[in-house]
Amino acid sequence: METVLVPGGRDVRGTVTEPAEPADTMVVCSPPHPQQGGSRTDRRLVAVSEALTDRGIAAVRIDYGPWDGGVGEREDVRNAIRWAADRNQRVGVFGYSFGASQALLAAASVDRELLGVAALAPAPRLGTDLDVVDAVADIEAPGLILHGERDATVDAAPVVEVAREVGWERRQFPADHFFLGQEEAVATAVGEFFGGLV
Repeated sequence: METVLVPGGRDVRGTVTEPAEPADTMVVCSPPHPQQGGSRTDRRLVAVSEALTDRGIAAVRIDYGPWDGGVGEREDVRNAIRWAADRNQRVGVFGYSFGASQALLAAASVDRELLGVAALAPAPRLGTDLDVVDAVADIEAPGLILHGERDATVDAAPVVEVAREVGWERRQFPADHFFLGQEEAVATAVGEFFGGLV
C-alpha cells in the first residue's frame, strides 16, 4: 500500500492498493460522511478495494479535505478521478453512503471518461445544490446501485428508481445502512461489476 497526496488545492490523501500484476485500471473509493467518522479506513471501502485487487484492478481510497458542506468534497472526488486517470487507462469510482452520493455527483460532472460507477446506499440529495437523482441521468458510464432492504438511515429508493430508468444494475442486500455481515457480499458484487467492464 502507498499513501498519496491528491493534487487540487485541498489536503486530500489516499491509500493505493495494487494487485500482484501491474494494473491499467483503478477505482477511486470515496468514504462516508467525514463528520460522522467516515474515512478511507472504512471497512466497506477496504473490502471493496481488496475485491478489486483480487480481480487485477487497483484502488485508491481517499479522505476528503477540510469540511466544505459537500461541495469541496465533490471536487475532492473529481480530483482523485483526474489523478487516477493520469496514471491509468481506465478509471471507475465507488462510494459508500455520503461517499456514494459524492461518487455519483462527481461522475456526472468530471472532465474524464469513466469505466463505471458503483454506489452503496446513496442519499438522493446532499444539500440544496447537490441533487444526486438528477446527477445519475447525466452519467454516461455504466452504473451499479447497491442498497440495504432495511436501511432506515438513507432513503436510496429515488436513486434506485432512476437507476432502473437508465438501465443500470441494482442490487439489494438483507441489511440496514451499515451492511454488517454483508461487507464481503457487497465487495464481491462491486468487484464483479468492475471486473466485467475491464
